[in-house]
Amino acid sequence: MNKNILAAMFLSMAGLSASAQRMEAVRTAIDCGQVLYRTPVTAVFEVKNKGGKPLHITTVRKSCGCTKVDYPTTEIPAGQVFKVHATYDAAQMGHFNKQIGLYSAANKEPLVLTLKGIVVEEVKDFSGTYPFTLGDVMVEKNNIEFDDVNRGDRPVQKIHIMNNSGKPVQPVLMHLPPYLNAEVSPSTIMSGRGGVASITLDSRELRHFGLTQTNIYLGMFPGDKVSPDKEISVSAVLLPGFNNLSKAALNRAPQIKLSTTKVDLGSIYGKKMKKAEIDIANAGYSTLEISSLQMFTAGLKLSLNKTHIAPGDVAKLKITVDENQLKNVKSAPRVLMITNDPKQAKVVITINVK
Repeated sequence: MNKNILAAMFLSMAGLSASAQRMEAVRTAIDCGQVLYRTPVTAVFEVKNKGGKPLHITTVRKSCGCTKVDYPTTEIPAGQVFKVHATYDAAQMGHFNKQIGLYSAANKEPLVLTLKGIVVEEVKDFSGTYPFTLGDVMVEKNNIEFDDVNRGDRPVQKIHIMNNSGKPVQPVLMHLPPYLNAEVSPSTIMSGRGGVASITLDSRELRHFGLTQTNIYLGMFPGDKVSPDKEISVSAVLLPGFNNLSKAALNRAPQIKLSTTKVDLGSIYGKKMKKAEIDIANAGYSTLEISSLQMFTAGLKLSLNKTHIAPGDVAKLKITVDENQLKNVKSAPRVLMITNDPKQAKVVITINVK
C-alpha cells in the first residue's frame, strides 16, 4: 500500500476512534527534534489500557518499513500502563513523520501514534543567550510580538529553550487561545540540551483589527500547573486591508500627520505621574477615522478628544504615565493606533522613560 495513503488512513481513523478507543497514550505524537544521519532514534510512548478488561494488541501497522516497533505481546491488565518503543532508522535526510497503528480485539479502529523529527548531518544548537527563566528551563525571550499581520497570514515565532535543570523535561505550551497553536521540539529535552518552541498565529481567528494580547504558559510536563514564573506574553497586530481601493479612492483618502511619534518623558521615578500631548492632524481629503487606540503595556492612560477628524482639522491625544505600573512590564511602553489612512493604517507611538 502507498505510504501516503496508509498515513492518511491512520490519521482519519484516529479522529473516528477517539471516543471509543480503549487504549490511551499520554502523548500520541513525539517530536525527536534533530537526529543524526544514520543514527537510529527511539521514541517511547506510554499507553494505558482504559478498558475494564485485559487487552491484547493483535496487530501493529506502520506507515513505512523504516520504523521498528516493540510492544507487549501478552495480555495487558485493565488500568495498566505499558510502553511502546518506536525506532526510526534515520537513513534519509530531512523531515520525517511516521505513523504507527495499534489494533486490539476491543476495537476495530487503531490507536495512532506519530514519530517525527528531522534528520541532519550535524546537530546545530542555538548560539544566542538565554536571559530568562521559565519554570525549570532558560529561554531566549518571554515576550512574543506578531507585528503587521494581514488577514489570512500564519506567521510563526520561535522561542529557544535550554534545559539546565539536571533532569529531562517535556515542555508544553498551556492556555493557548483559539488563534494560537504551539509545538515543542524535541518533545523531551534532556538535561544540558536545547529545544525550540514554535508558536503559530492563525490570523483568521482574530476577531478585531488592532492589538490582541494574551498570556500563555510554558509547563515542564503535560498537566503542569500554571504559575506566573512560567508566563509568556503574546501580542498580535492585525491590519485592515486596503488592497481593493481604486486609484480615485486613494487620491481622496485621509492622511494622518502627528506632531511626534516619540515621547521622551525622561526620569519619572520619584514622581507620581508625567504627561505628554500629541497633535493628530488630517492632511488628506476625507475624514480620518481612528478605529482603535490601544496600549502595548500597562502603565499608560490615554485621552483622545475625537476619533473622527475632518480634513484640515486636529485632534489632541493626551498620554499619562503611571510609574508604579510600568515597573513590571516586559516590553517598552507604546501606543497603537489603527486608522483608515491606507498608507498608515498602523501608527505606533513609543514612550521613552528611565
